[in-house]
Amino acid sequence: MASGCSVLPKPPARPDVYDFGPGTVVVPAPDAAAALAPLALADVETVGLPEGSSALLYRLVYANAQQLQPYSQARWSQPPALLVQQALRAHLGAGRAVLSGDDGLATLLQQDRMPTVLRAQLEEFSQVFESPAQSHGLLRLRVSVADASARGETLVAQRVFEVRRPAPSADAAGGARALSEAAAQAATEVAAWLRQLGR
Repeated sequence: MASGCSVLPKPPARPDVYDFGPGTVVVPAPDAAAALAPLALADVETVGLPEGSSALLYRLVYANAQQLQPYSQARWSQPPALLVQQALRAHLGAGRAVLSGDDGLATLLQQDRMPTVLRAQLEEFSQVFESPAQSHGLLRLRVSVADASARGETLVAQRVFEVRRPAPSADAAGGARALSEAAAQAATEVAAWLRQLGR
């Protein structure tokens, strides 16, 4: 009897998967005459966020601003720290070599160069709802710049970058869009700050 097939359980719905999109990050054209010294970019760490999680998180500030909640049917393609690291690499890589973490640092030290090291901690990466219909993406990134040598690192400067971008819709898709724009803007601001520091 064909109607018997209708009682089979439906497969669970797959969550929507988001990344920063192809070309969301706008990289300025490198200027060969103003090439900058190589930079060692350490892995972006997370502070106060679930480590290694790819959950797309939100806060309902009108109900309880202290509670981070995950969307049940939406997630990032990678942990947010990796996505933010990719945005930083794309922006900082315009006009300079950006080497990965400890391997890159070791490469520069072997060449007797005094590299600049950039370390970043992702402190907030969530969609914040002021009301059920209005929200924004909030990114907070603590960035440290240090000079490295065979004897260790010397801190040059540290700064917290906080970027808010309005969400085009009050759902996971809107939050993902706002957060990807926030990451691109933060990466642009970090690159400008490094230039101000002469690094």
